[in-house]
Formats: sequence, C-alpha cells, structure tokens
Amino acid sequence: MKMEGRRTSANVEDRRGKGAATAGGIGIGGIIIALLAYFLTGRAPDVQSLGGMAGGETQSEYVPTAQEQEFELFASQILASTEDVWTAEFAKYNAQYRAPKMVIFKGSVQSGCGNASSATGPFYCSADEKLYLDLDFFNEMQRSMGIKGDFACAYVIAHEVGHHIQHLLGTLDEKHQQMARMNEVDRNKMSVRIELQADYYAGVWGHHEQKMFGSLEDGDLEEAINAAKKIGDDYLQRQAGYREVKSDLFTHGTSQQRMRWLKRGLQSGDLSLGDTFEIPESQL
Repeated sequence: MKMEGRRTSANVEDRRGKGAATAGGIGIGGIIIALLAYFLTGRAPDVQSLGGMAGGETQSEYVPTAQEQEFELFASQILASTEDVWTAEFAKYNAQYRAPKMVIFKGSVQSGCGNASSATGPFYCSADEKLYLDLDFFNEMQRSMGIKGDFACAYVIAHEVGHHIQHLLGTLDEKHQQMARMNEVDRNKMSVRIELQADYYAGVWGHHEQKMFGSLEDGDLEEAINAAKKIGDDYLQRQAGYREVKSDLFTHGTSQQRMRWLKRGLQSGDLSLGDTFEIPESQL
C-alpha cells in the first residue's frame, strides 16, 4: 500500500509497558497455539480468561523497536483511513460516525470486556468501543500462518473496525443478546454470520480507501484474500490436525465464505448490502 504522507489517527492509545509485570497466560508466540486449541475445543477465545492479570496494572518504560515503530505508524494511518471512510459513509445516511480508539499493548491488557493476553489476538470490545492490538501479531501472521503483506495487516484492523460498525448500527448487541439464549451449535452459527459481516465491512472500507486515496498496489487485494483464506475455520481445523472438518465448531466461517464476503465488500462498497443474517446458511 502507498501510505506515504498520510495522516495518522488521534484515537490511538499506547499501553505498552503497562501490566506486563503481573500478566499471566501465554505470550504472542502462543497465538496460533491458542487458535488451534480453540478449534479443537470449539470455544472462542475469552478476553476475560486468556492471560488474566494477577494484580493491578503496573507501568514501566517501554522502548519500541524500529519495526514496531513502523507497524505503529501503519496501524495509525489505517485507523485514520477507516475514520475518513466511515465518516463519509455514515453521512450518506445522515448519521454521524463515532470513531473507536485503538489500544496498542504488549503481552497483556485490561479492556472493558475483561483482561486479555496477546494470545487473544486483535479484538474489539463494544463495552468501551476500543479495538486492541499487540503489534507482534503482524509478525506472527507471517511467521506462523504465512500471511504476508501490508494490506493483509490493514484487513485485520478493518475487520475489527467492522465490529465497531456493527456495534454502532445496533447489530452486534442485538445478536449477542440472541446468542445468550441459544445452544452452543446455534451460537456458533450466529457467530459465523457476525464475523462474515465484519469481513464484508472490511471490504467496504477497502473499496472506498482505494477510491479516496488510490493506495492499493499490485498484489494488495490478493494479500487480503489470502489472509481471509488462512483464517477460515476449515483451514485452521486442518492445521490443527483434523482429519475431518467439523462445521459445528465453526465460529468465523470457512475460508471460502470469508473470502467471498470480503470480495463482495471490496467490489460493491455498499454498506447496505452486507446483511449476513437473513440469507439461508447455504448462501453464506
């Protein structure tokens, strides 16, 4: 992506150096292990239990590496882009966009949804309207999952912002309330629809990012599609050693589904065409 000279977001909160001394759980190197264990058990990562802190936050000076500084700049620029795109999109509906904050942390963090370690991966918390990101995740994407490219990293951020869009539209809270009354299989099916819509919204952002700024280069779209493929439930189950894919454990969608909805958003750029909840399961 061509990001030179692009503005950065003012909605970035750096918590690196906080909480690390008392954090439990596993570090960033355990992200993929946690993901695979998640598919083996059928339980989604729980930000209230993964890497819970043993005590209150502590603070120490944190000096980022040169690579971390590059990641931080890029992440802040992408967040700024989502602010520009979604402000314009909401204005089409005579609505005002309320931007989320992005919390950058190292090792562990306390969110409005509970305590979490880096093993949780990037996540969005509707309780405090913040998305949480350990920048080491970008290295882990390449090292453990073979996901490369800056647009793939941008897709990760845009997907979490997609959950914020769901929150602002009332979809996320409504579906979570419904899930609380469901059995595990139906909860997983609802979770898939939630995640696929967030993928769609990430695609909508990418569509308008290109129209506004012309930042995409050759291969960028393929990077994001490859990322969607490699975080599909069926792909991760196979990576975990499943001989037979177990669809009842899906919580995010298959590789084909995730690629399909991301592509739809990229192609249409239309917020209104991302309803993943009313169509039959066979059409997801």
